[in-house]
Amino acid sequence: MNLTPKEIVAYLDKYVISQKDAKKTIALALRTRYRRMQLSPEIQDDIMPKNILIIGSTGVGKTEISRRLAKMMKVPFIKVEASKYTEVGFVGRDVESMIRDLVINAIALVKAEQEELNKEKIENYVINKIVEKLLPPLPESATEAKKDDYKRLLATMEVKVINGEMDDRIIQIEFDKIHIEFNDTNLPPEMAKVQESFSKIFETMNKEDKKKDVTVKDAKELLKHEAASKLLDMVSINNEALKRAANGGIIFLDEIDKIAISSKSQGRNDPSKEGVQRDLLPIVEGSSVTTKYGVIDTDHILFIAAGAFHLTKPSDLIPELQGRFPLRVELESLTEETLYKILTQTQNSLLKQYEALLSVEDVKLIFEDEGILAIAKLAHRANEITEDIGARRLHTVLEKVLEDISFNAEDHKGEEIIITSKLVHEKLDMVVEDEDLSRYIL
Repeated sequence: MNLTPKEIVAYLDKYVISQKDAKKTIALALRTRYRRMQLSPEIQDDIMPKNILIIGSTGVGKTEISRRLAKMMKVPFIKVEASKYTEVGFVGRDVESMIRDLVINAIALVKAEQEELNKEKIENYVINKIVEKLLPPLPESATEAKKDDYKRLLATMEVKVINGEMDDRIIQIEFDKIHIEFNDTNLPPEMAKVQESFSKIFETMNKEDKKKDVTVKDAKELLKHEAASKLLDMVSINNEALKRAANGGIIFLDEIDKIAISSKSQGRNDPSKEGVQRDLLPIVEGSSVTTKYGVIDTDHILFIAAGAFHLTKPSDLIPELQGRFPLRVELESLTEETLYKILTQTQNSLLKQYEALLSVEDVKLIFEDEGILAIAKLAHRANEITEDIGARRLHTVLEKVLEDISFNAEDHKGEEIIITSKLVHEKLDMVVEDEDLSRYIL
């Protein structure tokens, strides 16, 4: 991923309004990883990732930043919630499973790249298989003239299949033996191996190839998987994936505040909290984790942790874990102006989504600027009166404004509906100002 910090920030700016400090810190951390990979192996080993702790209220963009990073980057990336893990020895997911999830993500990434590189070979394999079904081969005793005619027919049929002219034709294709893939990342590698052996037993029991009548269109998709498994070297893919996960992998650890224990709390031995923090320490610091694809070192995996810290503080995490996240960024609360920008400046904003959805019913929605300002103002006011849930409040506010229009969309077919400031205030003023109503409706 050869993007400069400015390019990373510019990409995030399309989807996340404000939060410049967080974007800058993340962009620098990602660029540092690229710089490290360009150095000699001796220096590479000594340059450790600077893990980041993002602190901010709910709805200010923490999860959105992670979503957009996942789409933007061509590196192994997973987002997990710290609250779903438990201490080793208790029922639940153990923290090592996040590393196994990362490896599976890396394998999918490398496999997709290899499929793209071998796209032509895969397509040729699929076309040849389908053409063979549409035109069974001639017997060896056929005359030369017949063989020449057959070659011409093959070439014509190949063109027809590629152009989609034969898509509705029904053919019978054979599937390879069923291969059952066990990818429960919460299982220890020993148990995973036992499951793999069960998988092999099922394969031997199912010796017969499956036959199925499908259209040519469906066969094109079904045979792609067969072509990929036959043409791609999965051993090389797995090895490359392990290397990428170890050197370029990123884990976004959300809801980390949920495993912090407030100093006021009496239950300091809660297994689902302090125990998880202790289990996270070696993973974040650097250790070797065994997966069914091989051993992976976590020394150079970048961890980005995020939490609202409403009921706890970052200092409520155990000191050793705090030290593993040297970079701290605090996200700003959303102002009225920021909410307005979220509605108007982000790519595929909520307003654009509603316009597109109602256009399906042949209803043209037009949002007046004054109307958008009123929506932002009332959303901000609702956040002040009740719990501050950030930009998520815009979903409930907009849904309330457009509820009747959306419900009666068929009555407005072919119409232009303008969302004015007056309409917004009519729908929301009473709800926002009445605190009890606001709590239940917004």
